[in-house]
Amino acid sequence: MALRFCRNTPLCAAFTSACTRAALLSSLKPVLFYSTSVISAKKEVNGVSLHYQQTGRGNHGVLLLPGALGSGQTDFGPQLKSLNKDHFTIVAWDPQGYGCSIPPDRNFPLEFFHRDAKDAVDLMLALNFSRFSMLGWSDGGITALIAAAQYPFLINKLVVWGSNAYVTEDDIKLYNAVRDVSKWSERMRKPMEEMYGAEYFAKTWAAWVDCICQFAKRPDGNICREVLPQIHCPTLIVQGLKDPMVPNFHAEFLHKHIKGSRLHLMPEGKHNLHLRFSEEFNQVVEEFLLQ
Repeated sequence: MALRFCRNTPLCAAFTSACTRAALLSSLKPVLFYSTSVISAKKEVNGVSLHYQQTGRGNHGVLLLPGALGSGQTDFGPQLKSLNKDHFTIVAWDPQGYGCSIPPDRNFPLEFFHRDAKDAVDLMLALNFSRFSMLGWSDGGITALIAAAQYPFLINKLVVWGSNAYVTEDDIKLYNAVRDVSKWSERMRKPMEEMYGAEYFAKTWAAWVDCICQFAKRPDGNICREVLPQIHCPTLIVQGLKDPMVPNFHAEFLHKHIKGSRLHLMPEGKHNLHLRFSEEFNQVVEEFLLQ
């Protein structure tokens, strides 16, 4: 089971100490250390201390981008554990205000996806990756789409799932239906409250819903429609046909507007298909990245 980290708790403090120890160990261990272990550390990027996890020793760098309020550890446990560590060096990051990249507290200006895209790319450059691939889930997929369009010379390949380039009125209904976290099931709510504390989680989630709904007021509900034709790297779009949060037409739109992209459908997949069906997902992604 993935370890959850609480904001401003002894557990989070212990985790911060563990990050420091891991960073020190990384300077002492041989390269093989990275092939079997996940190190945790922080890097100063654009004035923010960004937390990340890294594993593997392959020549192909891969950045994992989590969804809304997610972190590398909570959103990508099966990928950190099982993606091929001989072929790939895998980095999972916490965007500012998420996971252990606090402070600062998270905020949501309308351009927050572009801010995250710059932070993500600059983090990988700071970690000495001159070229890398991106795997983005949900909000992380939107961030990855923007990064691939804005930094084409840096991005090798792109995989996105549960992502959308615009917001419709039907989407707004879906978001508002889950705005009140007190109505979530305990199974869904508890891990986030353990990570952030109940108050920060509820406040930050409501702020995310408010911001996403604002996109619907833009022409065509635009988030990043205009960047899709600018994506030239090989792109794989994965869609769960039972995704309750991001309907299938969003994946079809991405596939239509990203030239040469591939669309892989998972009939039983929901929004968290990479967790529920991690073996199939990892295999599809590895085959795509290694082609």
